[in-house]
Amino acid sequence: NWADWLIGLVLLIISLVCLCLCLFLLVKILQSLLKGAVKNIIFKVVNTDFPGIFKHLTPYLAILVGCILNILVQSSSIFTSTLTPLVGLGIITIERVYPFTIGSNIGTTITGIMAALTATSEKDLRNSLQIALCHTFFNIIGILIWFPIPFMRFPIPIATKLGEITGKYRWFAVLYIVCAFFLIPLIVFGLSLAGWYVFGGVLGPIALIIILVILINILQKYKPKCLPIVLRTWLWLPVPFRSLDFYDKHIFGKKCFQCKKKVDSMTNDENIHNNETYIDDVVEYL
Repeated sequence: NWADWLIGLVLLIISLVCLCLCLFLLVKILQSLLKGAVKNIIFKVVNTDFPGIFKHLTPYLAILVGCILNILVQSSSIFTSTLTPLVGLGIITIERVYPFTIGSNIGTTITGIMAALTATSEKDLRNSLQIALCHTFFNIIGILIWFPIPFMRFPIPIATKLGEITGKYRWFAVLYIVCAFFLIPLIVFGLSLAGWYVFGGVLGPIALIIILVILINILQKYKPKCLPIVLRTWLWLPVPFRSLDFYDKHIFGKKCFQCKKKVDSMTNDENIHNNETYIDDVVEYL
């Protein structure tokens, strides 16, 4: 006698738990299997480029392999979820997994085209094939923008930076998921319903500020002398506006810091006890 929304919520929670459990077990199994010589062989085979002038063709072969494998498993989510722990284990570099992921995005459109071709009537075939081709060309245009030219491969440094931040602040991963997949899309959707004037008036200045901050960060790293003295660092800003340490210490990581202090205290006490025991043994020996 449960309501439909309650059944959907329970199934969503169960599916998320199963997904996390499967991913956790997958990582553990890969850690136990891919060790020593096996790991080195796989790393060398997967990440090695073609020799000589054919070196630049290696990523395109990786795209083809990713496309074929995704067609075989019929799901880009399965393919990318398998690659993610391999990157974390250091078996595949992020530069190599990038073309694999791009290939999987092309392969997943093949599935849509095959499903569209099963339409019975001419009208249904035309409509379904049109939507499938929209998906295909959307992914292809994105690949043509962000892959062929090496310096346009911005997703690689962005992913590296996000990984470094997440490694230091574990709560940032949850915050990123909530903002990127829920909060920001809802805000953009709500502003789009308000009309183009409101949409541009709100998001335009925000986009301009983000672009200026990125440009200033690039100049601070490579050409700091081109900037005024005050803009060569962000130290003039309040701490909450320039560092995640403030949020880590006072909001998200407060309990973690308490646990860490407790563990450090226990470790120090254990070290002191070990040192005292060692001194007593030395005195007894002498």
